[in-house]
Amino acid sequence: MNLRHHLSATFLLGLPLVGTHLARMLIGVTDTVMIGRYGVDPLAALVLATSYFVILMMLGSGYALAVMGVIAAARARGDETQVRRSTRMALWLSVVHSAMVLPVMWWSGPILSALGQQPQVAAYAQDWLRVMGFAMPATLCAMALNSYLAALGRPNVVLAVTVAGLPVNALLNWMLVFGHLGAPSLGVTGSALASLAVNWMQLGALAAAACLLPQARPYHLLRRLWRPDWTEGRSLLALGLPIGLTLVAETGMFTGANVMMGWFGAEPLAAHGIALQLAALTFMVHLGISNAATIRVGTAHGRGDGQGLRLAAIAATLLSACFALVPMTAFLAVPEMLTGLYLNPGDRRAPAIVALAAGLMLYAGLFQMVDAMQAIALGLLRGVQDTRIPMLLAVVSYWLIGLPAGWLLAFPLRMGPPGLWLGLLVGLSAAAALLMARFWGRRGRDGGPVPA
Repeated sequence: MNLRHHLSATFLLGLPLVGTHLARMLIGVTDTVMIGRYGVDPLAALVLATSYFVILMMLGSGYALAVMGVIAAARARGDETQVRRSTRMALWLSVVHSAMVLPVMWWSGPILSALGQQPQVAAYAQDWLRVMGFAMPATLCAMALNSYLAALGRPNVVLAVTVAGLPVNALLNWMLVFGHLGAPSLGVTGSALASLAVNWMQLGALAAAACLLPQARPYHLLRRLWRPDWTEGRSLLALGLPIGLTLVAETGMFTGANVMMGWFGAEPLAAHGIALQLAALTFMVHLGISNAATIRVGTAHGRGDGQGLRLAAIAATLLSACFALVPMTAFLAVPEMLTGLYLNPGDRRAPAIVALAAGLMLYAGLFQMVDAMQAIALGLLRGVQDTRIPMLLAVVSYWLIGLPAGWLLAFPLRMGPPGLWLGLLVGLSAAAALLMARFWGRRGRDGGPVPA
């Protein structure tokens, strides 16, 4: 295959994966828009609560992401047993992780208060997190099944299940947040209950697909599911935990920025949440291409095809870089129009929040390209099962460079909220440079990057 064929194959595989991530993100956007119209304090609480949830979810999602490359390589070798063993233990580790993080979600209010958040905002956030603690196992197990089905060449099924959840989530939010159709008006708690129901429904649909699809039947995924495979579990733990910690390092940088933004008050925090979600929405495209890169590179890695691995990596990088130009232009050209969609125009605080969020969109536009490159680099490294050194590079970039830079610019240098975002740009730039250097700097005699 030449580069043109690799571009086509990566695009066709990545398109439904991009759609899946966008649909999943749009579920979160629906929650944010509805809570934003319910009130500013609940919106600020949702920004904090979702960040808190995401960082715990990311820590446990490494097993689902690790298994994607493992399955691709095992299928390339014709090893059906490895496919089944790895996926089962990804499900096991997801459930164990969910049980371990439930207490810190249940008692999240005191933790957020200790981090300097306003009491009412912390209380609303705890209400949301207590409900969503019971959505964690469904979320993580669904991610593992997403990886399984995508690696089997059926990402379109994952897309269909995720898109089907969009109208259900919107309807349940409308009912439970505002109290329509005879339902109680529960505000933030109602939004969490809607997400809880949708996550479990989606897991059921994915489990059915993983058992019944023709491509999946030969693997007998759920046969003796209750029987743990500790050898495979340890192997997947060693591969997946660094991925989870890498994601935590990145997510933690943004969560740290959320906490520091909360020190400025509810209005700057709400503006920050709006700008951050718009940036995260475009990031879903790069994440989908990154997943496709993991599968494509993992398949070439399993075959020992160094030339195919190199071309697959170039194709993913080019696709992501080309797309990054689109949101960059939109964020710089029409920021007020985009940020204004999130708030009730009748709210007296809305104009100030929209103006601040629009100013932050400048930085969101600037970091589109570097955010894309660090995401693609991580996907490529996962494809060759290189996870430990990238974890360390991510920690250095996000926690030792990005977050301190944001604090320094925002507070001692008095740049305020824009300073925090400039720090995020610095951290993402460092990650993109270091991770790309890691992938392309490790070459074997066949000309392709090799794992550690």
